[in-house]
Amino acid sequence: MAKRERVVRMSVEQPLWRALTAYRLLTMAYAVLLFAAAYKEFPRPGVAVGYLAFLAVWTLATSRKVANAASCTKGFLVADLTVAIAGIVLTPVADTQARIHAGGSTLPTIWTAGAVLAFAIKGGWRWACFASTFVAAANLAIHTGQPTRDTLHNVLLVWVASVAIGYVVEVARASENTLARALEIEAATRERERLARDIHDGVLQVLAMVQRRGSELGGEAEELGRMAGEQEVALRTLVSSGLVQPSRVSHDESRGALVDAYEVDEPGAEDGELDLRTLLAPHAGSRVSFAEPGTPVPLPVPAAKELAAAVGAALDNVRKHAGEGARAWILVEDWGDEVIVTVRDDGPGIPAGRLDQAAGEGRMGVALSIRGRLRDLGGSADLVSVPGQGTEVELKVPRGRTNRT
Repeated sequence: MAKRERVVRMSVEQPLWRALTAYRLLTMAYAVLLFAAAYKEFPRPGVAVGYLAFLAVWTLATSRKVANAASCTKGFLVADLTVAIAGIVLTPVADTQARIHAGGSTLPTIWTAGAVLAFAIKGGWRWACFASTFVAAANLAIHTGQPTRDTLHNVLLVWVASVAIGYVVEVARASENTLARALEIEAATRERERLARDIHDGVLQVLAMVQRRGSELGGEAEELGRMAGEQEVALRTLVSSGLVQPSRVSHDESRGALVDAYEVDEPGAEDGELDLRTLLAPHAGSRVSFAEPGTPVPLPVPAAKELAAAVGAALDNVRKHAGEGARAWILVEDWGDEVIVTVRDDGPGIPAGRLDQAAGEGRMGVALSIRGRLRDLGGSADLVSVPGQGTEVELKVPRGRTNRT
């Protein structure tokens, strides 16, 4: 049995959390050593000792909180920022204004940046801007009068650095999500190819054998062989196009390239969009060829169903008027502003004036089942038929006007 693909998702954020954990521990030790070196210069060293003791306990006790994004909750971020701001506000209580204005550091020193960086890694640049603004306000508040140039430089540095790191984290997170989606799609595609090989080696070969043997035996077996041949072509079309699975399309968003799925909705669901290809693919068979774009053709649910019904009506006309042996071709084109579906056959064609005669006799298949549906969608249905050369029906549905009123 073939080995199934497994998607392993790597986190680009995890190294940042590990770096933040180490940063908090190192800067906590730095704050303690810096205070110890200038202990005698503090008029009220007891306040600094009490705060730094609490800071050391808090840093050690909450190391696991900054181990990953899941454990770093909003409540912890607010509490951590409060500890940092409290240390800044307590600095004038423990130290003198003269030393502060002379460039003396606050009690938590650069440990404060760790609290802001946690916001940046967790929530991106907006959260970083929020946290750094409070830290900047606290630093400016402890300087009575004119803040020093060094203070302004430090405040601006923390604000810019945290916002920049937050933005980089958002970009990295979007890239990680895009890569994960790409790996998931690749794994799903490989699994589908594996199933297609199994079907080809089993079911399709059996159907082909039934068709061949039925043709050789003749009689009722020949009819059974013909039906098996039609099912083989239909199954082969579905397997090769992959429409048994939801269709996917990529588009750019602010958080990266997102992948949307267009699935066939449950009966009665009229909201959202459908991939038109999923509704037209079942028409493919031994006498009906189906050509489609390589990307989904999304339309509002009512429009997609009505357009598919119009295609079905056109194929019904082929079977009724061109004969069971006639071949038909369905071509789907997506031009962005409109969707065009062409149904062509190799039948005898329609004699001139035959459609008007049919309408006069009360047979409104083309007028109502095809043209009426397209008219309700704001589109058009053009029919071109040359006697002896078949008939071509071109169905056009403009986007933006596909919701019926």
